[in-house]
Amino acid sequence: MDQPADPYTETLAVPGSWWAMGVVFVAAIAWAFLIATPLTVTVAVTLVAALAAFGGLARYGAARVATDPDGFSAGPALLPYRYVGLVEPLDAEATRRVLGVDADARAYLLVRAYCRGAVKVTLDDPADPAPYWLVSTRHPAELAASLTARTVRD
Repeated sequence: MDQPADPYTETLAVPGSWWAMGVVFVAAIAWAFLIATPLTVTVAVTLVAALAAFGGLARYGAARVATDPDGFSAGPALLPYRYVGLVEPLDAEATRRVLGVDADARAYLLVRAYCRGAVKVTLDDPADPAPYWLVSTRHPAELAASLTARTVRD
């Protein structure tokens, strides 16, 4: 079966408000050290704080969700299409419920707090201990449609 021509790809980049909070954090560190330490110490600590804050935000926001030719990728994990079962797009309330009272500790999660929606992919692999994948996305309906279109059924 031919795969659809338009794969789904999304990078779960952190929102601008998180970058603004990073700037405020680094400025607060710089101000605290400027008052209490020599300038060279202040500059060194500020650089370390900036690298940690902005590097952490960039790394956290680098998670990629895609329907690749080989399977569904969510962060570092890859799920071949032959193991994709039921695909459910979830709104904010349903996502919160699946992360809370309906959660299964065995599930694979790629969840970002700033993405309100998600896709729940039930696994059709008896050898896999994870019953489903829960993957954050800003466009649950589009990701679910792409996954459903690419799922191979025998």
